[in-house]
Amino acid sequence: MKTKSYLELADVKAIAAAAEAEAVKNKWAVTIAIVDDGGHLLWLQRLDGVAAISSHIAPAKARTAALGRRESKGYEDVINGGRYSFLSAPTLEGMLEGGVPIMKDGECIGAVGVSGVKSTEDAQIAKAGIAAIGL
Repeated sequence: MKTKSYLELADVKAIAAAAEAEAVKNKWAVTIAIVDDGGHLLWLQRLDGVAAISSHIAPAKARTAALGRRESKGYEDVINGGRYSFLSAPTLEGMLEGGVPIMKDGECIGAVGVSGVKSTEDAQIAKAGIAAIGL
């Protein structure tokens, strides 16, 4: 039997604070979502000025990254490469760049999803958040 790491509230708060700092530093209005390894929402933070739809997109990106155990951009690339049938994949709704898994010792322990600016900037914010806990 394996011992499994998981996100504690202190980790989630650290990730959220660092992601918010990255967004604020760049003057980007975004929504930040953090989920556990099963895609269950642990944190949702909508910064001032962001479009309301981002509060649906950010958690979807995070869930997709957690359940797939890879960045949501991978799914976007598959679809953009012509495999449109992948749009019918069950449970995966946030198949856009901006969802980043949180990996520890080769295992996914959660993910961060960001929505509100360019997808590369969303991913930048998510990665800055994850870096705050040394991963």
